[in-house]
Amino acid sequence: MTGCLLIRADANARIGAGHVMRCLALAQAWQDAGGHAVFAMTPDAPAIERRLEAEAMEVLHVTASPGSRDDATQTAALARRHDARWVIVDGYDFGADFQRIVKEAKLALLVVDDYGHADHYCADGVLNQNIHAREDLYARRERDTRLLLGPRYVLLRREFAERSGASRNYADVARRVLVTLGGGDHDHVTASVIDALARADIPDLEARIVVGPASSGDESIRQAIDRSSDDVRLLTDVTDMPGLMAWADIAVSAGGSTCWELAFMGLPPLIVVRADNQIEIAAGLDAVGFGINLGESDDALMTRLPDALARLIQDRHRRQRMGRTGRTLVDGQGARRMLDFLAAGSVLERADAQR
Repeated sequence: MTGCLLIRADANARIGAGHVMRCLALAQAWQDAGGHAVFAMTPDAPAIERRLEAEAMEVLHVTASPGSRDDATQTAALARRHDARWVIVDGYDFGADFQRIVKEAKLALLVVDDYGHADHYCADGVLNQNIHAREDLYARRERDTRLLLGPRYVLLRREFAERSGASRNYADVARRVLVTLGGGDHDHVTASVIDALARADIPDLEARIVVGPASSGDESIRQAIDRSSDDVRLLTDVTDMPGLMAWADIAVSAGGSTCWELAFMGLPPLIVVRADNQIEIAAGLDAVGFGINLGESDDALMTRLPDALARLIQDRHRRQRMGRTGRTLVDGQGARRMLDFLAAGSVLERADAQR
C-alpha cells in the first residue's frame, strides 16, 4: 500500500476520543502496509496528537467549524497538497454537503458512520462496524457508494490485533473490574459508577478507572475513590488497554467503540448508554448475548449496576458464554478487510481504468 491516507476526525471533552482512535487502527494498518497517514483535526486534543505523532503520523489543524463548508474546503485542500489516495472522515458533523465538496474535488472518500446521520451519502464507501448496521440506514446514497457493514469490519488498533488467539481464564468469582466510560465525562457518570461498585459489596474488589485527559482532573471522580473502601485506582492516558482488558474479569463500559475491543478480548461488559447513538449498540449486544445492557446513565443506574454486577461476578458460566460470543463477533480482521477495499480504489479510479 503506497501513498497518503488523510483522516479528518476530532477528539475533545464533549465527543470523546473514539472517532480518532478507531481511525488510528486504520491508519496503523495503512502504514504497516507501506503508506503514510495524516490526521486533520481541530486543535482540542493535545494528548491525542502526541499519541498520533508517536505513531509517526503527521497531525494538521483545521481552523473551520467542524463539518462546515469551510471545513470541507480545507480538508480537500490538505488532501490535494498531500496527494492523498483516500480521505477518511469520522464524525457526526460531516454531512451531505461536506461529502459533496470533497467528492467535487475529485478525491476518493470513505465515511465512517454509526447510524446514518447524513441526509445523503455520495462517498465511495460507508463503513458502519456496528451490530445494528443495515442497508436501509443508507437508502439515500449514490448508486456507486459501497456499504461495508457489521462487526466483520471492526477496526482494532495494532496493540489489540497482536493479541489475536490469546486465551482467557474466567475466575470462579470475578473481582477485577475495568471501568471505561469514554473520553469525556461531563455528566460525572464515572463517579456514580464508582459509588455503585462500593454498593455492590464485592469482597476483595479491585477496580481500575480509565479516563481521558479531559476527565483526569474531575474532582467528583477523586472524591468517589476516596469514599470507596475497595482497591480503586484512577488511570489516565492509558496506552495498554489490551493489557488492562486481559487483567480484568468484568468491564463497565459505555456503549461506544470500546465494546468491540472488549468483544475481541472476550471480556464481558455491563454497558452504560452515554449517548443516543449508543442505544442500538447496547441493545444489539445484549440481544446476541455479549454485554448486559444497563440502559441510560440516569439516577436509577445506582440500583441497576450493583445488582447486575453482584449476579455476574458469581456466574462464571455466563461470563464464559459472553466472552466466547464476543470473540465470535469480532475476529480482528476488520482493518485488513478495509485495506482490501481501499486498495481496490475509488469509483473515480475504477471508472478511469475502464476507459
